[in-house]
Amino acid sequence: MPADYIDAVRGAGGVPLLVAPGETRWEELLARVDGWILAGGGDLGPDLHGGPSHETVYMVDSERDRSELELARRLIDQDRPVLGICRGTQVINVVLGGDLHVHLPDVVGESIAHRAPPREPTPHAVSVTAGSKLAGVVKDLEFDAASWHHQAIRGVASALEVVAFAPDGTIEAVEMPSHRWLIAVQWHPELTAKDAPPQQRLFEALVAAAR
Repeated sequence: MPADYIDAVRGAGGVPLLVAPGETRWEELLARVDGWILAGGGDLGPDLHGGPSHETVYMVDSERDRSELELARRLIDQDRPVLGICRGTQVINVVLGGDLHVHLPDVVGESIAHRAPPREPTPHAVSVTAGSKLAGVVKDLEFDAASWHHQAIRGVASALEVVAFAPDGTIEAVEMPSHRWLIAVQWHPELTAKDAPPQQRLFEALVAAAR
């Protein structure tokens, strides 16, 4: 887990606790942990969302997939505050019945880079929907975000509402209107949170919701 996540949570006044893949004692953890981040990482196994195999799919970890899908179900069912980041956003969409673009450049081209070669973060513009919960948190409808992905939401789960886009139409954020506090972003706010107040506000809002 990159230290940027830890720094952003601490900067928001929270105490960061890391949960390793393969954990099964969810009820014990849920009794003690008030807010959750489903973080970035490798790709979900394509079989989990009905996607085709693709040569660019990487770092698939079936143990992590199983753990995070189970955790996401529990967080949603128990109405726990949760922030999805990149892979975490995809986990939330899949567990609610949505699916993914397996390799985004095949769909939207490369006019907007969502990651730099070979697999590095890169900035691009994001537009946030006015009146959304996300807009109320970041307090800015247009900004550059740190992007680091090659997959993204394709079919949006019916329980989710799309609230941000990249200039090429890629879905950049969703939220769940029926949930107490669930926001999921496709970019990586932790990478720029230290110097970009709109990004740090995501972590501050999660900690406030957890309190």
